[in-house]
Amino acid sequence: MTKIQEVIELEDVVVKFVGDSGDGMQLTGTIFSDVAALAGNDLATFPDFPAEIRAPHNTIAGVSGFQMHMGSRKIYTPGDMCDVIVAMNPASLKANLKWAKPGATLLIDSSTFDEKAIGKAGYTESPLEDGSLAEYRVIQAPVTDLTKESLEDLGVDKRLAERTKNMFVLGMMFYLFDREISSPLDFIKKKFRDKPKVVKANQHAMQAGYKYAEQFVDIKLHVAPAPLKKGLYRNITGNVATAWGLLAAAERSGRPFFLGSYPITPATEILMELSAQKSLGAKVFQAEDEIAGICSAIGASFAGSMGVTTTSGPGLSLKSEALGLAVITELPLVIVNVQRAGPSTGMPTKSEQSDLMQALFGRNGESPLMVMAASSPANCFDYAYLAGKYAMEHMTPVILLTDGYLGFGSELFKIPDVNDLPSIKPPMADPNDPNFKPYRRDEKTLVRKWAAPGVEGLRHRVGGLEKTNIDGNVSTDPLNHQLMVNIREEKISRIADYIPLQEVTGDKEGELLVVGWGGTEGALASTVNRMQGEGYKISHAQFNYIKPLPKNTREVLSSYKKVIVCELNGGQFVNYLRMQFPDIPLHQYNKVQGLPFHIQELTETFIKLLEE
Repeated sequence: MTKIQEVIELEDVVVKFVGDSGDGMQLTGTIFSDVAALAGNDLATFPDFPAEIRAPHNTIAGVSGFQMHMGSRKIYTPGDMCDVIVAMNPASLKANLKWAKPGATLLIDSSTFDEKAIGKAGYTESPLEDGSLAEYRVIQAPVTDLTKESLEDLGVDKRLAERTKNMFVLGMMFYLFDREISSPLDFIKKKFRDKPKVVKANQHAMQAGYKYAEQFVDIKLHVAPAPLKKGLYRNITGNVATAWGLLAAAERSGRPFFLGSYPITPATEILMELSAQKSLGAKVFQAEDEIAGICSAIGASFAGSMGVTTTSGPGLSLKSEALGLAVITELPLVIVNVQRAGPSTGMPTKSEQSDLMQALFGRNGESPLMVMAASSPANCFDYAYLAGKYAMEHMTPVILLTDGYLGFGSELFKIPDVNDLPSIKPPMADPNDPNFKPYRRDEKTLVRKWAAPGVEGLRHRVGGLEKTNIDGNVSTDPLNHQLMVNIREEKISRIADYIPLQEVTGDKEGELLVVGWGGTEGALASTVNRMQGEGYKISHAQFNYIKPLPKNTREVLSSYKKVIVCELNGGQFVNYLRMQFPDIPLHQYNKVQGLPFHIQELTETFIKLLEE
């Protein structure tokens, strides 16, 4: 056994597993992340996979990846540049070497670097031999060949043996990071419990990889546990967190839960997770299209349930007419939009923030509703819960914006006690209320009562035609229409009295305020925190409430000499803020590449603005 020559202590480390679409990189990364969580590291992850169902083998178009950032401190993002890259074939190395830090560790499956694969990846000669990797610490191992050899005595067929090479390399990684492999071995046993031959092959391959690394890898990377608050944690994706936040809101409100949705990337996992929770009373309808999905949810809301529909940008377009129906009937409805790169089909597996204007204004007529945005995979739970709360308590549709970066990404989630969550009290009409009218309102909130069909003494009519205030009779009277338009807008504006004031990280006044919304929080917070530590007078405000804006928004924006709004779109939030506060000068920084912000680009932008 080779004696370890070097143990490298790291405060944090970014690891990326990359390979062909069939190499199991998502499973590999998930297992590695779960083990990091069990070891006490804080972490954030992001899977990066192609939109093609099956791209050509060994091509850059078919490269699939899984990136994770773990550390002994608070982790905000899946990381920018990588400390360790595991590359399972030439194409994955070619596509991802640009993300490697100088001196990064590259663990490469040399078995796959044959002449044909090297050519398909776009290399003229092997990067393992041409000196192009000289600046990196390279660990070459014939992983595929070694995996096959390690399984020969088990009588495993060639196809299964090749498919377990990801477990071999995972075993090597557990040695490299000095992790126990007992928990991942148990995970494999549970995941493939109905396939004992697959369990045995994967476990054996992982153990073989660990033993191989013991002999031939002469370094170890050590990341200490993070000082997390006491509690019960789990690693959770944004889509799963959204599903559980919606379920918690229904339970807390006492209303039945109904989801009417149509599958669409990157929102499908919310539908899948909720469909598995029938034991908790979830009623889930996979509709024939997006329109049927939202209309079924509106029907459920009319009947007294917490109605929800989930989608992405193209689906939100299809739902827009029905959204207007929910607005004019003033029924509670939660619409979750997991944004992706557009327009049209765009880049389905890549993330953007480009649906904000659609959420705010993408309906015919004066059609106001509440718009919120989650900002991390874990707080998708919180904002899904709050979306349900505001929808039911204020009798309005609420659009919750997440994005593919949040929905597919994961981080540690401290599981809350449901009893500690804010109460939800829907304005249910009492049976046989002699004063009930379908549009009689609370004087403070302008919210009407929620009367489910079949409740004694509450017969009423709502629908898409304009109604008279209070009585709800169909009306085309121009003055009544003006009144109802004003009331519906004012009702949404008054929700500002029930949402928190906008918080600022850093000095409450000063040189530069960095403004973001939604899923850019991690990158912006990391950059601002780092620059504050270096002495820069810079602060950060991340908006989760878009319509209405927090009541102190003007005060926050006007307290700094310069304000820069950063978005993964062409400038939608900054233009919305300019509409609200035309007298406040705002700078902007935008990126529309299907990629998140990187700390280096943000740092350079902020320093340049501070020095101007």
